[in-house]
Amino acid sequence: MTAALRLTEALIACPSVTPADGGCQDRLARGLAAAGFECEPLDAGPPEARVSNLWAWHRGGRPGPTLVLAGHTDVVPTGPLERWTSDPFVPSYRGGRLYGRGAADMKTAVACMAVAAQEFVAAHPGHAGTVALLFTSDEEGPARHGTKHVVDVLQRRGERLDACIVGEPTSVERLGDMVKNGRRGTLSGRLTVNGVQGHIAYPQLARNPTHALAPALAELVATRWDEGNAWFPPTGWQVSNIHAGTGAANVIPGELVLDFNFRYSTESSPESLQARLHEVLQRHGVPFALAWTHGGDPFLTPPGTLSDALVAAIATECGLTPELSTTGGTSDGRFIARICPQVMEFGVVNDSIHKIDEWVEVAAIEPLKNVYRRTLETFLA
Repeated sequence: MTAALRLTEALIACPSVTPADGGCQDRLARGLAAAGFECEPLDAGPPEARVSNLWAWHRGGRPGPTLVLAGHTDVVPTGPLERWTSDPFVPSYRGGRLYGRGAADMKTAVACMAVAAQEFVAAHPGHAGTVALLFTSDEEGPARHGTKHVVDVLQRRGERLDACIVGEPTSVERLGDMVKNGRRGTLSGRLTVNGVQGHIAYPQLARNPTHALAPALAELVATRWDEGNAWFPPTGWQVSNIHAGTGAANVIPGELVLDFNFRYSTESSPESLQARLHEVLQRHGVPFALAWTHGGDPFLTPPGTLSDALVAAIATECGLTPELSTTGGTSDGRFIARICPQVMEFGVVNDSIHKIDEWVEVAAIEPLKNVYRRTLETFLA
């Protein structure tokens, strides 16, 4: 059994439902410290929901850039345990796959990053620049006290990061077919439409907020917010929740609450999207209140030194040229991009993430570790 597979097993065996770390980072820190890394816990958050963060680094002694390998040790809840074929926190093997919560998202990548960094330093103790690792237990949760907190600390210290690989599961059908060189921004809103509750047989004595919103909602659904660009698809707007009424069939609701989200490209800004949505509601005379939550700006890493190194490593280890993509959800890359000009994401196949019986192909683990190690060698050796 390889070192990367052993470490993946050990991490899966740690119950680390967000924001718990379950002992993952202690295990990682012990291995990294033994390999000569400086390890600094940067925990944050309230006592009842403490977030574990680990910042580790090794400086080789020669001038050069800083390359960060980043990931998260927390996982989403298991869902109904009776639906799992095997215990989600007991590493199990079936048909060439390793099963367990976090196997794909993203304990395999975290293990491969740690082992790749240790192997690299052992082979190149006097490497150029700095190899660093950033692990958090607050990626699957609110993401307030995890990578965002570490980035704030590094920024205050004046740390310079030159490139970063986030180990998100980006592959689609086989390891290496897709990497992310950016992500869309995310902007959410809660729209409250005010009405007057009343008897459904006497609409003249009430004001139905659903009826008030309907024409504006139809326009918002049909709106083309932008055309995207060469790297980003057009900005999308989606309703995620809508509620009105008391549950009784003969009562006109007095209020409607609608949750929505923009996934936006670099062709739009939070301010422009907010202004356009406000204009539609006001033009239709909707009596409303709005609360906004900005989850993160879009980021983009154009082809350059990081993408060249990562794509070349994937070609060598996986035998294919990956597609560069900005599709999918958000990641902690949005925080790292604030202080790092090159941020890319690469990891295992994402078919089973957040599902019952989450899995990773055992045959993908060693090539993934080797991709990370080869990228380090290109950058720092």
